[in-house]
Amino acid sequence: MDRLLLDDIFVFVSIIVGMGCLTGVIITLLKRRGRALPSDLTARLDDIANRLNRLDTSVDTIAVEVERISEAQRFTAKVLADRSGGSVLPERSRSGVTPH
Repeated sequence: MDRLLLDDIFVFVSIIVGMGCLTGVIITLLKRRGRALPSDLTARLDDIANRLNRLDTSVDTIAVEVERISEAQRFTAKVLADRSGGSVLPERSRSGVTPH
């Protein structure tokens, strides 16, 4: 019974190795048959890649600036909340006249 099990394992391993080698040969043939991209298409793809890179850099810069603005707003809100004495906004005289 051990002999039959070893034979089955040998056949299984042989099939797997054979399929792997066949797949490698087929992929190599397909790569060699493939045509190179035209130069104008390559140039356009490079231009798109450069634009995307600049866009990515711009978005990162904007994100940093927005974070700085939010930090400044938090600081201002903290300073205004920490003020002791007096109200934050000056009091208006209530003479009964409306602005409209």
